[in-house]
Amino acid sequence: MKWCNECVIPSTRPNIIIGLDGVCNACRYHKIKSAVIDWKKKKIKLKKIFLGAKKKSKNNYDCLIPVSGGKDSTWQVLECLKYKMTPLAVTYKTPGRNQYGKKNLQNLIKLGVDHIDFTINPKVEAYFTLKTLKKNGSSAIPMHMTIFNMPLKIAKSFNIPLIIWGENSAAEYGTKKIKEIKEKMDKKWINNFGTIDNTNASFWKDSFLNDKKMIAYEETKSINKVQSIFLGEFLKWDPKRILKISKKNGFITPKVSKTGFYNYADIDCDFISIHHYLKWFKFGFTRVFDNLSIEIRNKRISRKKAISIIKKKMKSIEPKSDIKKFCKYVNISYGEFTRIIEKFRNKQIWVKKNNKWRIKNFIIKNYDW
Repeated sequence: MKWCNECVIPSTRPNIIIGLDGVCNACRYHKIKSAVIDWKKKKIKLKKIFLGAKKKSKNNYDCLIPVSGGKDSTWQVLECLKYKMTPLAVTYKTPGRNQYGKKNLQNLIKLGVDHIDFTINPKVEAYFTLKTLKKNGSSAIPMHMTIFNMPLKIAKSFNIPLIIWGENSAAEYGTKKIKEIKEKMDKKWINNFGTIDNTNASFWKDSFLNDKKMIAYEETKSINKVQSIFLGEFLKWDPKRILKISKKNGFITPKVSKTGFYNYADIDCDFISIHHYLKWFKFGFTRVFDNLSIEIRNKRISRKKAISIIKKKMKSIEPKSDIKKFCKYVNISYGEFTRIIEKFRNKQIWVKKNNKWRIKNFIIKNYDW
């Protein structure tokens, strides 16, 4: 296990490669993006895409925006309205939606958009979620399958020519090939960066999860026919800047972070913390490492300071309250949840010494395990 010399991301993170110079590909691309990309030209290109969508539109909606209750969703809507677009906002209603998700989503709608709140049969979703947790050590595969497939189905139903996503995670969190960082989302991108463990709906079908029950998770055949773009590839994406814009327009945040370092990210759902907690067992890092690495790349914090923050944050790494809610949802005990995730502890990076698990070559020296 290696750590980037510039940020705090380990080599175990999917799609991360640390070069001979000790710098990860996410840091390397951030420098390229800052130095090479002409954002004025990008904005002109975005205007042309919007104009093209308006011409193709056969009804009132010229674009579809997948939204949650997050800051990026608010920003996406604001930018589209600024360019005189007529969007249809669409939300996958997570079973873990909380007060911040609800209030921020209501605020987003009030900005001036039509909106669809899509809820999946809770019996199907709970069963599917527990199945993916047991088999792959992932609680978020059903969520991500819905997030990436359902908007395409709705866009097709309403003849909407353009889907507008937020930031490109391949650009922000690393990709093995720089050329994979594109302005558009396609099937290949979803397979590589959609956090679905390179599976599809057919892979998970069984006697209960039949064709009819898996409709929301099924990939649409027109996945590459509807134009899907990342707004963050045309307008410079920076979480702090986007937060400022969103807060000016009614976005609210808790006083302390729910998971990670930011108190304004991953706040709309009580189950997203489970997804990030599982990274600790499988990859030896958590959401706080992601957040702080972005802050380091944007030169708002030093690596030394980031490590000191990680040390403090690690004291409350287990999201006990959210785990209890999650266990109630999928109908298992806290003990069973612990036994399930323990099976996915990566023994290539974790070793047991004096009856305590510890990570070899952890970023914090002499850490009290």
